[in-house]
Amino acid sequence: MEPKIGIIVCGFDGDRQFIPNPYIQSVRYSKGLPLIIPVVRSDRLLSEYIQLCDGFLFCGGEDITPLLSGEDPRPWYGGTDVTVDLFHIRLMRQILRTRKPVLAISRGMQVLNVACGGTIWQDLSLAPGKTLNHMQETSSRSKAGHRVRTERGSLIRQCFGPLFEVNSFHHQAINTPGTGVHVSARAQDGTVEAVELEGYPFAVGVQWHPECMYRTSPETRLLFREFVKKV
Repeated sequence: MEPKIGIIVCGFDGDRQFIPNPYIQSVRYSKGLPLIIPVVRSDRLLSEYIQLCDGFLFCGGEDITPLLSGEDPRPWYGGTDVTVDLFHIRLMRQILRTRKPVLAISRGMQVLNVACGGTIWQDLSLAPGKTLNHMQETSSRSKAGHRVRTERGSLIRQCFGPLFEVNSFHHQAINTPGTGVHVSARAQDGTVEAVELEGYPFAVGVQWHPECMYRTSPETRLLFREFVKKV
């Protein structure tokens, strides 16, 4: 039987909850069974979803409400939805207690960090030093935008090697890593590009969008296969 991978909805578009298709396809092509987990307020239903699924994929989406990181909003922050934020953070914390595999992409990586007590930059212009343009403008989201260097001994290095190219569509990033959150890759400007939870069987966060590079990048396919294989 194929591992059941719970893909958590990105948020709301009017009265609709949504997930872009590349997330679903990447799980399916990696021999996982995609199951969509909607925003629900019931702890009982959340517990049932967690029991039902073997692993969990947190996707990209809007900015995280700054107040949840103990900060007041600055002029640069974008659209937020505190209902979705609280749902994602609460669900992430409950999943981590089960030690089931987690792959967290873009906003999902930031949710992972906040759930572990970390903080994020509301905008990269607030980070010290000069930063790269992390909001690339290309004809395709599968194209690379900048290079990333990985840390020795990390799962990210096992999949991607010491230096590789990623796509980039974000203006926020991890500032202070949360408890147990180990930085496993950075961009040339020092921006955190990947994290892993220390001592956890498989909890990986990446700032780029590997689901958009699935067809063109063998390393990306290996990351998704490793995720599904860990369940």
